[in-house]
Amino acid sequence: MRKSYKFIELYCAVCYHYNSTLCVYAQRLSNNFCPKFSDEEVITTLIWGIANQKFDVKRCYEFIVDFYSDWFPRLPSYQTYNKRVCFLADAIQALASILLSGLGLDSSHGDFIYDSMPIVVAGSARSGRAKVAPDLCSKSYCASKDMWYYGAKLHIIAQANHKSAPTPAQMQISKASESDRKIAEAMLADMHNIRLFADMALLDKDWQAKMLAENNVEILTPIKRKKGQEVLSSADKLYSKAVSSIKQAIESLNNWLIEKTNIQRASKVRSSDGLRVFLFARIACACFNC
Repeated sequence: MRKSYKFIELYCAVCYHYNSTLCVYAQRLSNNFCPKFSDEEVITTLIWGIANQKFDVKRCYEFIVDFYSDWFPRLPSYQTYNKRVCFLADAIQALASILLSGLGLDSSHGDFIYDSMPIVVAGSARSGRAKVAPDLCSKSYCASKDMWYYGAKLHIIAQANHKSAPTPAQMQISKASESDRKIAEAMLADMHNIRLFADMALLDKDWQAKMLAENNVEILTPIKRKKGQEVLSSADKLYSKAVSSIKQAIESLNNWLIEKTNIQRASKVRSSDGLRVFLFARIACACFNC
């Protein structure tokens, strides 16, 4: 029964945001401007399927048919449902943004963590031939996983929390080959008076000094060995270890996101709208369940 209440809560939230904001992204210039199976129902059933570990549109659809067909007597065929999902890509993206901004941050401190993760559309063997969603994807190398891949990257800035997983503050999608520093700079444009813990991808002393002077954003990264330097000093090692230990907290958030939504594996995506639905429906699902 509690699970049903959660489903109803999700539907009510989607309806509220659809009527106030999302409807702008789902306007139709046709006679079928008000379909019998509503946009709110499409979005809700998709997110609910993901929340129940159904990680592609077809499995979400089959899950609703098997367990909630009496709730949705006007559920269309799978082909129609899939088209409707892709049509609502903009609305789902807007919903993810709204839910993310509503998570609420702790105003008592300004410690944040930055990280990025690969979204794999095609693995190493197919990375050179893949052409899906070229406006959102590209080929790149992921050092943490030691692999080439074709796809995108999810960039996250999250607020550090004591003895719990960080709270997402911003999420942004880029092509896999985009520089982390370039994306982080755009994400930090409206953030002020914070400390940001990050890995060496954001190690750029000139840029760090600029962010500190203009936005009072102190960017803390592990110290890199200078050319010809074999080992770091004891003080530098301790500093780097401290920064890395704080940054490591975001790994728990990343792992939770991957476990709950399977967001890294987008191999079944076949279009730009499909990829946006894949990503932002999962972000919306994660934000709703945070």
